[in-house]
Amino acid sequence: MLSFPSSDTTDRLSSFMCTFDDIVDVTTFHTDPEQQLNDVMAVKQEIFALPPYPNWTAVGVTWLAGFDFEIKVIARIP
Repeated sequence: MLSFPSSDTTDRLSSFMCTFDDIVDVTTFHTDPEQQLNDVMAVKQEIFALPPYPNWTAVGVTWLAGFDFEIKVIARIP
């Protein structure tokens, strides 16, 4: 189960007066891309339902420190 729009993410964005609409770049890191990408794409379509869409890069990796999946976002500060 993916939970990208967590309260922690929302709090971090709002501390800079940003929302999910201000995200311009997303990089996801996957230990098992074939198994994870369908779920990631479903969540992505929920969060970023309308254009403009952020740039998105998915990277397959062999190991993450204690995780199977990691997200890095860059947001513009309005």
